[in-house]
Amino acid sequence: MLRQLLLGGGVSLINITIHALVMTSIVKIARSKSARKRTRPYLLLIAVIIPTVSVLMMAHALEVIVWSLAYLMVDAVPVGAGRIYFAFVNYTTLGYGDIVPVQRWQLLGPITAMNGVLLFGWSTAVIFEVLRRTLERMP
Repeated sequence: MLRQLLLGGGVSLINITIHALVMTSIVKIARSKSARKRTRPYLLLIAVIIPTVSVLMMAHALEVIVWSLAYLMVDAVPVGAGRIYFAFVNYTTLGYGDIVPVQRWQLLGPITAMNGVLLFGWSTAVIFEVLRRTLERMP
């Protein structure tokens, strides 16, 4: 159990680091884009929100890949099952249950889900902050 917690915690920290770097960049860019007054404020809103959400989706996909690599390292996914699919199902808390981890790594699924829920919540907070800051700048 300790190995599972250490591996899950380590992968979670890697993903939190990835997310922090992406979030910092998004907020910085959004701040600079929304700082200038525009004549077409709704175009500004579209120009800020679409890239923000797109970049966040790419960050989440990268974090899923990090989890799938961890599964590969410890051989946590049963033979014949897709690691990336398994990581996505756990990370998004979809939980189909069609693939379960091998017995000795069974805690990695819930740890992956916990990591995904926290990072999705963080992403949602940043989307709303970017939206709020952009709307503040609109006439």
